[in-house]
Amino acid sequence: MSDRARHSVWRRMPIEQVSEDDGGGGAGTLAKSLGLWQLTAIGVGGIIGVGIFSLAGLVAAGDDENPGVGPAVLIAFLVAGLASAAAALSYAEFAGMVPRAGSAYTYGYVALGEVVGWFIGWDLLLEYIAIVAVVAIGISGYLEAFLDGFGVALPAALTASAEEGGVVNVPAVVICLLVTFILSRGTRTFGRFELVAVAVKIALILFIVGLGVFYVDAGNYDPFLPAGFGPVLTGAATVFFAVFGYDAMSTAAEEAEDGRRHMPRAIILSLVVAMVLYVAATLVLTGMQDYREIDPTAGFASAFTSVGLPVVAGIISVFAVLSILTVMLTFLLGVTRVWFSMSRDGLLPRWFAGVDRNGTPQRVTWIAGIGSALLAGVFPIRAVADLTNIGILSAFVVVCLAVILFRHTRPDAPRSFRLPLMPVVPAFGVLSSLFLMAQLSPETWARFGAWLVIGFVIYVAYGRRHSLLNPDSPHHRRPTATP
Repeated sequence: MSDRARHSVWRRMPIEQVSEDDGGGGAGTLAKSLGLWQLTAIGVGGIIGVGIFSLAGLVAAGDDENPGVGPAVLIAFLVAGLASAAAALSYAEFAGMVPRAGSAYTYGYVALGEVVGWFIGWDLLLEYIAIVAVVAIGISGYLEAFLDGFGVALPAALTASAEEGGVVNVPAVVICLLVTFILSRGTRTFGRFELVAVAVKIALILFIVGLGVFYVDAGNYDPFLPAGFGPVLTGAATVFFAVFGYDAMSTAAEEAEDGRRHMPRAIILSLVVAMVLYVAATLVLTGMQDYREIDPTAGFASAFTSVGLPVVAGIISVFAVLSILTVMLTFLLGVTRVWFSMSRDGLLPRWFAGVDRNGTPQRVTWIAGIGSALLAGVFPIRAVADLTNIGILSAFVVVCLAVILFRHTRPDAPRSFRLPLMPVVPAFGVLSSLFLMAQLSPETWARFGAWLVIGFVIYVAYGRRHSLLNPDSPHHRRPTATP
């Protein structure tokens, strides 16, 4: 690489420099403790949760700004799942080549250049924190439903954002801090908890579907498209939040015992399991209760109450809280690993890359956890959900483009998984992601743009000068090979 290239914002991290055993030039090293089933559990844990227990009801019933799509919420999930599947295959190919912390940030850095990697990493920091906040708000809604079943009503001022007529959502704040504590105990502890919690989650969904199918009224499916197809596409952009947990799981690649082999399998397996369960659950939800009467914050609890099973509704509310916790854990893991990786590469202060004796990045874990708690306490769920979706869709566009380019620039790179129908599949991922982004509100675009502007200022002022690939950086390491 020429001296001019090493000073360019388009300099690329050589794939040889991001091998599994790379320790980041003296920075912290993450402990390897995750096998195939733990990785798959993390992926399923990230995908299934608030999508079924909160967003399905919200999109089906509608709100003040968006009409309900009714039973067509099933189509919304399928559209989102199709777009996600194309990106998932692209992630799987990269994960088999670059089993390192960072996910889309690292893939963009390797294939498209530092400035692209920076913007995707910066984007993911906000989006993952926002996802944790969305899920916490969803859990808060189920807690309210559970307590209401026992005649206990929490003060509105302590269970809703200011925009929704409250002051601060205290349960959501507490939940964020609890999840942060669990993750801070170490990856091995987190992996075991996730495996058990995901097993409980799948059992709960199978129980809901198995029991609920006996209370399905076919009349509730008519009309199937009550508001036409347009709102369904908007709904797909919202529920997209529910079908991309595998990308956060890929941030844990460096902690996998055999990342090159297990990561692609875990990504694909987790998405397949999730989509099957989503289809079954949405059919039961909209079949049990008229979509106009579904509680947007606790859909299944209201559906079982409507058919005279309030006890079952209470059980669902309790276990929904446990199952949704896995989503929070997965994405909080994701933001801490992206942050850690960016800091280890010198783009953010290397202080954040410090780990404890168990190989856990405690500093970024608690900072991210507190940030998500603040967001969950003061914003309504749909605003935060849309903010997360635009960021993740942007990451999908980058990863799909990167996998196409990397096939041409580095055809010799060892790939344990090669996505089929290149370049049709990733090109579809790009177009479908851009289409879903276009469905989001101008306010969402404005917030996203403001965040990117802040990121650009930080990159110019700090990241570019301190990058490990910058020969003038105090932490510079000469690349091991020319990308």
